[in-house]
Amino acid sequence: MNYTVHQLKVFAKVVQLQSITKAAEALYLTQPAVSIQLKNFQDQFEIPLTEVIGRQLYVTDFGRQIVKIVHDILDKLDEINYKTESFKGILSGKISLSIVSTGKYIMPYFLSDFLKLHPGVDLQIDVINRAGVIESLENNEVDFGFVSILPEKLKVEEELLMENKLYLVNSAKDDLNANNIFNSSPVLFREEGSATRMIMEGFFEANQVSLKKRIVLTSNEAVKQAVIAGLGCSIMPLIGIRNELLNNEIQIIPYPGLPIKSDWRLIWLIDKQLSPVAKAYLNFVRKNKLEIIHSCFLGMDKY
Repeated sequence: MNYTVHQLKVFAKVVQLQSITKAAEALYLTQPAVSIQLKNFQDQFEIPLTEVIGRQLYVTDFGRQIVKIVHDILDKLDEINYKTESFKGILSGKISLSIVSTGKYIMPYFLSDFLKLHPGVDLQIDVINRAGVIESLENNEVDFGFVSILPEKLKVEEELLMENKLYLVNSAKDDLNANNIFNSSPVLFREEGSATRMIMEGFFEANQVSLKKRIVLTSNEAVKQAVIAGLGCSIMPLIGIRNELLNNEIQIIPYPGLPIKSDWRLIWLIDKQLSPVAKAYLNFVRKNKLEIIHSCFLGMDKY
């Protein structure tokens, strides 16, 4: 066998995304280039690694076994580079985070300066719902998770970052108020496993609110765009709608018991042996979080 590192990376990305098109986009390659590299890698095995049924690509049992080994090989190659940088006195390695979807409005600000200080550090972020974040922590696949609600059955340590507020919101074009909103407007929910959905359902149950109609969408951004378009109302984290509030696309509807307050936090397994890079990042966050909040989230406290 004579496969290349490039072929290993292409195969790993195709397996991760289960799509040649998506893998090409993620690797900044053309679709034919990915297809050729995948075929060249496949040709070295007598057993299929993937199969296409209809228009969907599936990974075979053999392919799933091979990709585990491929990940080990790629990790070892990264380790060579990190060791080289370390001997030169440069902090290097990989830091991996699994963050809830609303976290994309927050975490980049807590990472930017750290990565500028330490260019030898690689970053991996998975943006998923809360259930996925907890699963990735349980499987020890990441260094840190980023959530607003602590897991119930998982023993973790935490570092509080900033306050989280959730408000009832509607399109700025609609003339609705707290007295008639749930009788006149559908309520937009996130999918099962979302922390925002858990909070909403808990709030409606505790306040015995009767809902006329529910609509389920699978991302925070989808809910926000649906609210702007006038499709319905929702309870949303302030951090994800601050620009839309300033642009008068979304309005906050005052409602008894709102806003709901919690805290955004980094969490990690209580028995996790953090790498030198992960420890350095945690120290950076502890030292600089107040300055980051003040410089990047100014004006959030007025709501």
